[in-house]
Amino acid sequence: MRPVGEDRVAGPAPEGRASEGLVPVQSSGVPAQGSGVPVQGSGIPVHRSGVTVQGGGGPVHGSGVPVQGGGDPVHGSGGAAPGRGPVPTEAAPLRFAVLGDSFSEGVGDRAAGAWRGWAALLADGLAGPGRRVEYVNLAVSGALSADVAAHQAPRAVALRPHLASVVVGVNDTLRHGFDIGLYARRLDRVLGALDAAGAVLLTACLPDPGRMLGLPAPLARPLARRRRSVNAVVHALSARRGAVHLHLADPAWTDDRRLWSADRLHPGERGHRAVAGAFHRLLAERGLARGPAPSPEASEPPPTRAETARWLATAGTGWVLRRSRDLLPQLLLLAGEELLHRGDGTGQGPLDARAETALAAALAATMGE
Repeated sequence: MRPVGEDRVAGPAPEGRASEGLVPVQSSGVPAQGSGVPVQGSGIPVHRSGVTVQGGGGPVHGSGVPVQGGGDPVHGSGGAAPGRGPVPTEAAPLRFAVLGDSFSEGVGDRAAGAWRGWAALLADGLAGPGRRVEYVNLAVSGALSADVAAHQAPRAVALRPHLASVVVGVNDTLRHGFDIGLYARRLDRVLGALDAAGAVLLTACLPDPGRMLGLPAPLARPLARRRRSVNAVVHALSARRGAVHLHLADPAWTDDRRLWSADRLHPGERGHRAVAGAFHRLLAERGLARGPAPSPEASEPPPTRAETARWLATAGTGWVLRRSRDLLPQLLLLAGEELLHRGDGTGQGPLDARAETALAAALAATMGE
């Protein structure tokens, strides 16, 4: 997995990062060793595999029946698109590409000195006995929807994955230039390209960062409004493409602090395992996860209150300062607007209506309604 970085969104990865190429994952979770042959048509080396990946495969046959969380801290549905996406033959590997930001990069779940995360845990449980998964993680901390559309999606499409996860949007809501219309068009373009390449799509909506960080209401409400718009777009496009979708904004997920790392923005090990387990369950319903489900048991305890406070006082301060240059002036303006409407008695109504109008326009333009 990629080492810790400072909100990287482009450029080459550090030397030796396995996820820059398709890495065969055996049932043990240990990458196979080999020479490193380039993936045909992609320009991406296959590190430590010695395998050249070809495209193709047969159709997926699935139930298309929505699946609920069954008491777990995450809930989702298997989508409604049976027959979507190729499944490799028994002799061929199943290719899994991961796109997005730090959530998919694995931040918050450290193993062997590097980020691991839910996608790596899931990859280990996709193939049954005698099969292997070739797994590439293109996600980068700090990535915006623009970065995923411009840099990650073309590389993923070239790999012709059987499965492709796309989870992005939190960083968009934390930028002063947030535009729900642009976000919707970019996400639609990414999902459409992967869908056309034959991939089964994995998506998720995520919690509101203002609520997770415990920001004061005038600061939290604008972020919540943006996050609701992003989630509405993700829901609509996921349904349109028949994606396997997780509803990670549910209170059962957000209220369980054991699932979160000290920064309160990324899942901890237990949270990453919960996400991997939920995706595994939904994929198993489609016959796409034939290996053992990831264990929900964490090898490390959740962060203590002291550890959380220490992070907020050290690394957290640096994070806030970096974000402040971009987000804080805009957020203060939004908070001022909130207070102004509250003071003149109009409340949140006009601001909510403006956001809903922008969302409706974005969905109409994207969905053709």
